[in-house]
Amino acid sequence: MSKQVIFICLVLTGIAKLTHAQENLKIAWPGEYKWKIGSEQKSGNARMVELIPGNESINNWTIIGTMLSITGRTSGSVEKAMNTTYNQTLGNAPKARLKIIEKGIKSGSPWILFRVESPYFNNSKTPESQLYYIIQGNQALYSNFVAIKQPALGVLFVEKWSKVFKNSMIVGK
Repeated sequence: MSKQVIFICLVLTGIAKLTHAQENLKIAWPGEYKWKIGSEQKSGNARMVELIPGNESINNWTIIGTMLSITGRTSGSVEKAMNTTYNQTLGNAPKARLKIIEKGIKSGSPWILFRVESPYFNNSKTPESQLYYIIQGNQALYSNFVAIKQPALGVLFVEKWSKVFKNSMIVGK
């Protein structure tokens, strides 16, 4: 199955997009993982979807993708959202490191790509590192990340997932 077909299948099943009124963020999650929804939560104006490989569980994963959208959050900067994310991580992982990879504007929407690498957490010695992509839409702020249980992200991992996130699109805005 080609990557394009996988993207279409994911969109049809609702996995690869978050919808707010007329605005959607579409991400073509790589098909080799055979993603499934591990959890989906909605609280007020926030919605979060966690994706895990088809043969894993939400409590025992090797890689996890998370899509968070906050409807109505249209002011503030993506840098502020990044700093908020990092500061929340520091509360649970005091040795976490932040590194900005790239930022820009895509079709009028500011975005930032960064990583947070944590060698351990207060409640767990298991490391976890995330590659984040935050983009500001007209109707919502979208924060997405992919995480693995490693103390740092490798170069090939960052290159692959940076491309995935940067190829995402806000549509219908």
